[in-house]
Amino acid sequence: MTVAALFFYVFASICVASAVMVIASRNPVHSVLFLILAFVNAAGLFVLMGAEFLAMILVIVYVGAVAVLFLFVVMMLDVDFTALRQGFLNYLPVGGLVGVVFFGELVAMLMVGAGALAPGAAKAITDPIPPLADVTNTEALGLVLYTRYAYYFQAAGVVLLVAMIGAIVLTLRHKPHVKRQNIADQVARTKATAIKIRRVKPGQGI
Repeated sequence: MTVAALFFYVFASICVASAVMVIASRNPVHSVLFLILAFVNAAGLFVLMGAEFLAMILVIVYVGAVAVLFLFVVMMLDVDFTALRQGFLNYLPVGGLVGVVFFGELVAMLMVGAGALAPGAAKAITDPIPPLADVTNTEALGLVLYTRYAYYFQAAGVVLLVAMIGAIVLTLRHKPHVKRQNIADQVARTKATAIKIRRVKPGQGI
């Protein structure tokens, strides 16, 4: 067994075990921590396949932002998970049916998918783009993303920006009796409004 095969089995086994524990853990904080562990091991598998850019994105974006955000939300929100699990058995038949359908689709894809592809499709997918054959994965992705798919990239950024603004608008709540900064009033203030002169008599306070 080579070193690459050994690391593959280690990363794959830990990734599968972590994915199972994400669902099996009763504590939501533990589930998020197992999710982070699954992401890290999946990034290791990407590195073994030579896709270092995908590994970096998986660690930076999902582990550094999404998973940590989930962890903070779960820890800060006072959620009664016992009450959420009370109706679990009522939805079990529907969930089982959906799981059986998904499993059947995966089996059909594995059995029929290989024969449905063209003979040279698998090789064509793995072959690099001819002009980008001599560059690294990260450089090739950047060249393709910002040239051929530049408009799609910008459209995706606009969609994410609109979603972020919408989430802020929907969740923003103004609390009464809370002092807030008013930039317009601060800029427009003058000497008369900013300074108040009082004549204090000797021996007396304001």
